[in-house]
Amino acid sequence: MSLLDRRTLLLALPLLAAACGFTPVYAPGGTGSELHGRIEVQDPEEIKGASGADAYFLVQNLEQRLGRGSSPAYALDLTLSTREEGQAITADNEITRYSVVGTASFSLTRLSDGKVASSGTVRNFSGYSATGTTIETLAGERDAHERLMVVLADQITAQILATADLSAAAE
Repeated sequence: MSLLDRRTLLLALPLLAAACGFTPVYAPGGTGSELHGRIEVQDPEEIKGASGADAYFLVQNLEQRLGRGSSPAYALDLTLSTREEGQAITADNEITRYSVVGTASFSLTRLSDGKVASSGTVRNFSGYSATGTTIETLAGERDAHERLMVVLADQITAQILATADLSAAAE
């Protein structure tokens, strides 16, 4: 493909995207701008299956991405579970590395009529080393949990923005 053909193709891509109904998420009227600040995220204490710190960090990260629900039109209900798995085991059967595996289910419900606008489940993991002192290991574990909540919040946000059905919101 020649350089001229590549340039022509690159210039034509935005037109092709517009022709297929593509709307940027954060463009005026896009899902992101319609939902920002309009979602009430479930309180950390009410999240099923979650420990206090994990639930707190997940909610904190979701509110950073979606905005705080100052005038909520939607409610985001969550379920969260985490577990630790040993990953690196020495010849003496000592675990030197752990993975923190997290699963979060979500349901975005329109408050006006109770219709579910988006729902799904996301999974991911984070890891930490257990080879240092007790304090280093505990700090690594806490950091791994915090990083996992960032990743899960990113995945939930991406799925909501990509799949939310806001069609009845305009009616």
